[in-house]
Amino acid sequence: MERANMMRPLVLDVDQSVGPLPNELRLSLTEWQEGIRFGSSLPRYRRFSDHVAAQLPAQYGTALMGSGDFHHLSWLLIERCIAQGGYSAAKPLRIVVLDNHPDNMRFPWGVHCGSWVRRVALHPAVSHVHVAGITSSDIGAAHAWENYLAPLRQGKLSYWSCGVDTGWSRWVQAQSAFRNFDSVSALVKALGRLLATEHQPTYLSIDKDVFAADVVTTNWDQGQMREHEGMAIIAALQGQLVGSDITGDISSWRYAAWWKRLMSAGDGQDTSVDTQTLAHAQVGQHALNQRLLQALASSQIA
Repeated sequence: MERANMMRPLVLDVDQSVGPLPNELRLSLTEWQEGIRFGSSLPRYRRFSDHVAAQLPAQYGTALMGSGDFHHLSWLLIERCIAQGGYSAAKPLRIVVLDNHPDNMRFPWGVHCGSWVRRVALHPAVSHVHVAGITSSDIGAAHAWENYLAPLRQGKLSYWSCGVDTGWSRWVQAQSAFRNFDSVSALVKALGRLLATEHQPTYLSIDKDVFAADVVTTNWDQGQMREHEGMAIIAALQGQLVGSDITGDISSWRYAAWWKRLMSAGDGQDTSVDTQTLAHAQVGQHALNQRLLQALASSQIA
Protein backbone atom coordinates (compact mmCIF):
# COMPACT_ATOMS: atom_id res chain seq x y z
CA MET A 1 0.00 0.00 0.00
CA GLU A 2 2.84 2.42 0.83
CA ARG A 3 4.47 1.82 -2.55
CA ALA A 4 1.13 2.43 -4.28
CA ASN A 5 0.74 5.75 -2.47
CA MET A 6 4.27 6.78 -3.45
CA MET A 7 3.27 6.38 -7.10
CA ARG A 8 -0.08 8.16 -6.77
CA PRO A 9 0.09 11.51 -8.65
CA LEU A 10 -0.83 14.60 -6.67
CA VAL A 11 -2.69 17.41 -8.45
CA LEU A 12 -2.59 20.81 -6.75
CA ASP A 13 -5.62 21.99 -8.70
CA VAL A 14 -5.45 25.76 -8.55
CA ASP A 15 -6.29 26.60 -12.19
CA GLN A 16 -8.11 23.46 -13.43
CA SER A 17 -5.60 22.95 -16.24
CA VAL A 18 -4.43 19.41 -15.37
CA GLY A 19 -6.55 16.66 -16.90
CA PRO A 20 -7.74 13.62 -14.91
CA LEU A 21 -5.05 11.04 -14.15
CA PRO A 22 -5.36 7.40 -13.07
CA ASN A 23 -5.38 6.94 -9.28
CA GLU A 24 -4.81 10.66 -8.73
CA LEU A 25 -5.08 12.57 -5.48
CA ARG A 26 -6.55 15.96 -6.42
CA LEU A 27 -6.75 18.89 -4.02
CA SER A 28 -9.30 21.54 -5.05
CA LEU A 29 -7.56 24.89 -4.55
CA THR A 30 -9.28 27.14 -7.08
CA GLU A 31 -10.25 29.71 -4.44
CA TRP A 32 -6.54 30.49 -4.05
CA GLN A 33 -5.89 31.25 -7.72
CA GLU A 34 -5.86 35.05 -7.70
CA GLY A 35 -3.89 35.23 -4.45
CA ILE A 36 -1.23 32.67 -5.35
CA ARG A 37 -0.96 32.77 -9.14
CA PHE A 38 2.26 34.40 -10.43
CA GLY A 39 3.27 35.53 -6.94
CA SER A 40 2.16 36.35 -3.42
CA SER A 41 3.26 37.84 -0.14
CA LEU A 42 5.09 35.46 2.20
CA PRO A 43 2.26 35.42 4.79
CA ARG A 44 -0.27 34.40 2.10
CA TYR A 45 2.12 31.80 0.73
CA ARG A 46 2.58 30.30 4.20
CA ARG A 47 -1.17 30.17 4.73
CA PHE A 48 -1.55 28.37 1.42
CA SER A 49 1.30 26.00 2.30
CA ASP A 50 -0.31 25.16 5.64
CA HIS A 51 -3.67 24.60 3.93
CA VAL A 52 -2.10 22.18 1.44
CA ALA A 53 0.02 20.37 4.06
CA ALA A 54 -3.06 19.65 6.18
CA GLN A 55 -4.56 17.66 3.27
CA LEU A 56 -1.52 15.71 2.09
CA PRO A 57 -0.89 12.04 2.84
CA ALA A 58 2.51 10.95 4.10
CA GLN A 59 3.41 9.55 0.67
CA TYR A 60 2.46 10.55 -2.87
CA GLY A 61 3.99 10.51 -6.33
CA THR A 62 4.78 13.34 -8.73
CA ALA A 63 2.95 16.59 -8.02
CA LEU A 64 1.31 18.50 -10.88
CA MET A 65 0.68 22.19 -10.25
CA GLY A 66 -0.86 23.54 -13.46
CA SER A 67 0.43 26.62 -15.24
CA GLY A 68 4.04 27.72 -14.86
CA ASP A 69 2.55 30.66 -12.97
CA PHE A 70 2.58 28.27 -10.00
CA HIS A 71 6.17 27.07 -10.18
CA HIS A 72 6.89 28.70 -6.83
CA LEU A 73 4.76 25.95 -5.26
CA SER A 74 7.81 23.73 -5.77
CA TRP A 75 9.30 25.51 -2.77
CA LEU A 76 6.71 24.13 -0.35
CA LEU A 77 6.90 20.65 -1.92
CA ILE A 78 10.70 20.57 -1.67
CA GLU A 79 10.58 21.73 1.96
CA ARG A 80 8.15 18.90 2.65
CA CYS A 81 10.42 16.42 0.86
CA ILE A 82 13.35 17.58 3.00
CA ALA A 83 11.35 17.19 6.22
CA GLN A 84 9.85 13.83 5.27
CA GLY A 85 13.18 12.41 4.09
CA GLY A 86 15.22 13.70 7.00
CA TYR A 87 17.65 15.56 4.72
CA SER A 88 20.26 17.82 6.29
CA ALA A 89 23.66 19.35 5.64
CA ALA A 90 25.15 15.95 6.49
CA LYS A 91 22.64 14.13 4.26
CA PRO A 92 21.73 16.67 1.58
CA LEU A 93 19.21 16.68 -1.25
CA ARG A 94 20.10 17.69 -4.82
CA ILE A 95 17.60 19.68 -6.89
CA VAL A 96 17.38 19.58 -10.69
CA VAL A 97 15.06 22.05 -12.43
CA LEU A 98 14.26 21.83 -16.15
CA ASP A 99 13.14 25.32 -17.14
CA ASN A 100 13.54 27.92 -19.87
CA HIS A 101 14.05 30.52 -17.12
CA PRO A 102 16.39 30.67 -14.11
CA ASP A 103 13.57 31.30 -11.56
CA ASN A 104 16.23 33.11 -9.52
CA MET A 105 15.10 36.66 -10.25
CA ARG A 106 14.68 39.46 -7.73
CA PHE A 107 11.19 39.87 -6.29
CA PRO A 108 11.01 42.06 -3.17
CA TRP A 109 7.34 41.54 -2.25
CA GLY A 110 7.36 37.86 -1.28
CA VAL A 111 7.83 34.95 -3.66
CA HIS A 112 6.78 34.42 -7.25
CA CYS A 113 7.17 31.86 -10.00
CA GLY A 114 10.45 33.44 -11.12
CA SER A 115 12.14 33.89 -7.73
CA TRP A 116 11.68 30.68 -5.72
CA VAL A 117 14.97 28.96 -6.68
CA ARG A 118 17.07 31.23 -4.46
CA ARG A 119 15.12 30.13 -1.38
CA VAL A 120 15.61 26.46 -2.20
CA ALA A 121 19.28 26.81 -3.19
CA LEU A 122 20.20 28.50 0.10
CA HIS A 123 18.47 25.84 2.21
CA PRO A 124 21.18 24.12 4.34
CA ALA A 125 19.82 20.66 3.46
CA VAL A 126 20.19 21.28 -0.31
CA SER A 127 23.57 20.38 -1.78
CA HIS A 128 23.07 22.10 -5.14
CA VAL A 129 20.42 23.30 -7.58
CA HIS A 130 20.95 22.77 -11.31
CA VAL A 131 18.59 24.83 -13.50
CA ALA A 132 18.92 23.36 -16.98
CA GLY A 133 17.57 24.20 -20.42
CA ILE A 134 17.66 28.01 -20.12
CA THR A 135 17.45 29.87 -23.43
CA SER A 136 15.75 32.94 -21.96
CA SER A 137 17.42 36.35 -21.94
CA ASP A 138 16.76 36.42 -18.18
CA ILE A 139 20.40 35.39 -17.69
CA GLY A 140 21.76 37.70 -20.39
CA ALA A 141 23.70 40.90 -19.66
CA ALA A 142 20.64 43.17 -19.93
CA HIS A 143 18.99 41.31 -17.03
CA ALA A 144 22.12 40.49 -15.03
CA TRP A 145 21.16 42.85 -12.19
CA GLU A 146 17.85 41.00 -11.72
CA ASN A 147 19.50 37.68 -10.83
CA TYR A 148 20.13 36.88 -7.17
CA LEU A 149 23.90 36.49 -6.92
CA ALA A 150 24.29 34.85 -3.50
CA PRO A 151 23.45 31.25 -4.51
CA LEU A 152 25.56 31.57 -7.69
CA ARG A 153 28.60 32.91 -5.84
CA GLN A 154 28.26 30.42 -2.98
CA GLY A 155 28.39 27.42 -5.29
CA LYS A 156 24.80 26.39 -4.50
CA LEU A 157 23.28 27.10 -7.93
CA SER A 158 24.28 26.44 -11.53
CA TYR A 159 22.71 27.70 -14.76
CA TRP A 160 22.82 25.31 -17.74
CA SER A 161 22.00 27.39 -20.80
CA CYS A 162 22.11 27.46 -24.57
CA GLY A 163 22.57 30.44 -26.88
CA VAL A 164 22.73 33.13 -24.17
CA ASP A 165 25.70 35.45 -23.69
CA THR A 166 26.56 35.09 -20.01
CA GLY A 167 29.95 36.80 -20.10
CA TRP A 168 28.76 39.18 -17.40
CA SER A 169 29.20 36.36 -14.86
CA ARG A 170 32.94 37.14 -14.82
CA TRP A 171 32.25 40.68 -13.62
CA VAL A 172 30.56 39.36 -10.49
CA GLN A 173 32.95 36.43 -9.84
CA ALA A 174 30.23 33.85 -10.56
CA GLN A 175 31.51 32.34 -13.81
CA SER A 176 31.87 28.86 -12.30
CA ALA A 177 28.07 28.77 -11.84
CA PHE A 178 27.40 29.17 -15.58
CA ARG A 179 27.55 26.36 -18.12
CA ASN A 180 26.69 27.52 -21.62
CA PHE A 181 26.40 25.17 -24.60
CA ASP A 182 26.16 25.50 -28.37
CA SER A 183 23.13 23.21 -28.47
CA VAL A 184 20.54 21.76 -26.12
CA SER A 185 21.68 18.32 -27.22
CA ALA A 186 25.19 19.00 -25.89
CA LEU A 187 23.72 20.41 -22.68
CA VAL A 188 21.57 17.32 -22.11
CA LYS A 189 24.48 14.96 -22.70
CA ALA A 190 26.72 16.82 -20.25
CA LEU A 191 24.04 17.04 -17.58
CA GLY A 192 23.09 13.40 -18.08
CA ARG A 193 26.71 12.33 -17.53
CA LEU A 194 26.95 14.37 -14.33
CA LEU A 195 23.69 13.02 -12.91
CA ALA A 196 24.47 9.43 -13.84
CA THR A 197 27.94 9.48 -12.28
CA GLU A 198 27.35 11.64 -9.18
CA HIS A 199 24.65 9.60 -7.47
CA GLN A 200 22.68 11.28 -4.69
CA PRO A 201 19.06 11.71 -3.63
CA THR A 202 17.49 14.13 -6.10
CA TYR A 203 14.28 16.13 -6.48
CA LEU A 204 13.36 16.96 -10.09
CA SER A 205 11.12 19.89 -11.01
CA ILE A 206 9.96 20.16 -14.63
CA ASP A 207 8.55 23.35 -16.10
CA LYS A 208 7.34 22.37 -19.56
CA ASP A 209 8.26 25.77 -20.97
CA VAL A 210 11.73 24.21 -21.26
CA PHE A 211 10.37 22.34 -24.29
CA ALA A 212 10.15 23.75 -27.81
CA ALA A 213 6.77 25.21 -28.77
CA ASP A 214 6.08 22.39 -31.23
CA VAL A 215 6.42 19.86 -28.39
CA VAL A 216 3.83 21.44 -26.10
CA THR A 217 2.12 24.84 -25.67
CA THR A 218 2.49 26.78 -22.39
CA ASN A 219 1.67 30.25 -21.01
CA TRP A 220 5.30 31.37 -21.26
CA ASP A 221 8.06 31.90 -23.81
CA GLN A 222 9.59 28.52 -24.51
CA GLY A 223 12.97 26.87 -24.88
CA GLN A 224 14.39 24.40 -27.37
CA MET A 225 14.44 21.04 -25.60
CA ARG A 226 12.93 18.02 -27.36
CA GLU A 227 10.81 15.53 -25.47
CA HIS A 228 13.35 12.73 -25.83
CA GLU A 229 16.01 15.00 -24.31
CA GLY A 230 13.87 15.63 -21.24
CA MET A 231 13.30 11.89 -20.98
CA ALA A 232 17.06 11.30 -21.16
CA ILE A 233 17.60 13.51 -18.12
CA ILE A 234 14.91 11.62 -16.21
CA ALA A 235 16.55 8.32 -17.19
CA ALA A 236 19.94 9.58 -15.94
CA LEU A 237 18.33 9.90 -12.49
CA GLN A 238 17.41 6.21 -12.37
CA GLY A 239 17.35 5.09 -8.74
CA GLN A 240 18.08 8.59 -7.40
CA LEU A 241 14.70 10.31 -7.62
CA VAL A 242 13.01 10.90 -4.26
CA GLY A 243 10.51 13.54 -5.36
CA SER A 244 9.30 15.37 -8.45
CA ASP A 245 6.84 17.90 -9.76
CA ILE A 246 5.54 19.12 -13.10
CA THR A 247 4.32 22.58 -14.03
CA GLY A 248 3.95 24.45 -17.31
CA ASP A 249 0.40 23.46 -18.22
CA ILE A 250 -1.72 26.10 -19.94
CA SER A 251 -4.71 28.01 -18.58
CA SER A 252 -6.45 31.33 -19.09
CA TRP A 253 -6.73 33.97 -16.36
CA ARG A 254 -7.05 37.73 -16.02
CA TYR A 255 -5.42 39.06 -12.87
CA ALA A 256 -7.46 41.32 -10.63
CA ALA A 257 -4.27 42.79 -9.13
CA TRP A 258 -2.82 45.56 -11.31
CA TRP A 259 0.77 44.72 -10.38
CA LYS A 260 0.35 41.13 -11.54
CA ARG A 261 -1.05 42.32 -14.88
CA LEU A 262 1.85 44.73 -15.26
CA MET A 263 4.63 42.33 -14.24
CA SER A 264 3.31 39.34 -16.18
CA ALA A 265 2.95 41.45 -19.33
CA GLY A 266 6.51 42.71 -18.84
CA ASP A 267 7.69 39.11 -18.66
CA GLY A 268 6.01 38.30 -21.96
CA GLN A 269 3.48 36.00 -20.34
CA ASP A 270 0.27 35.05 -22.15
CA THR A 271 -2.62 34.29 -19.78
CA SER A 272 -5.42 35.32 -22.12
CA VAL A 273 -6.04 32.24 -24.25
CA ASP A 274 -9.13 31.75 -26.42
CA THR A 275 -11.30 28.72 -25.72
CA GLN A 276 -10.48 26.76 -28.89
CA THR A 277 -6.71 27.26 -28.58
CA LEU A 278 -6.84 26.36 -24.91
CA ALA A 279 -8.78 23.13 -25.50
CA HIS A 280 -6.40 21.99 -28.25
CA ALA A 281 -3.29 22.84 -26.21
CA GLN A 282 -4.57 21.03 -23.14
CA VAL A 283 -5.00 17.80 -25.11
CA GLY A 284 -1.28 17.85 -25.94
CA GLN A 285 -0.43 18.85 -22.39
CA HIS A 286 -2.40 15.94 -20.93
CA ALA A 287 -0.70 13.40 -23.18
CA LEU A 288 2.75 14.73 -22.27
CA ASN A 289 1.91 14.69 -18.56
CA GLN A 290 1.07 11.01 -18.78
CA ARG A 291 4.33 10.18 -20.55
CA LEU A 292 6.35 12.19 -18.05
CA LEU A 293 4.63 10.51 -15.11
CA GLN A 294 5.48 7.09 -16.48
CA ALA A 295 9.14 8.03 -16.94
CA LEU A 296 9.39 9.63 -13.49
CA ALA A 297 7.89 6.55 -11.83
CA SER A 298 10.58 4.40 -13.48
CA SER A 299 13.39 6.57 -12.06
CA GLN A 300 12.03 6.91 -8.53
CA ILE A 301 13.84 5.19 -5.68
CA ALA A 302 11.92 2.07 -4.67
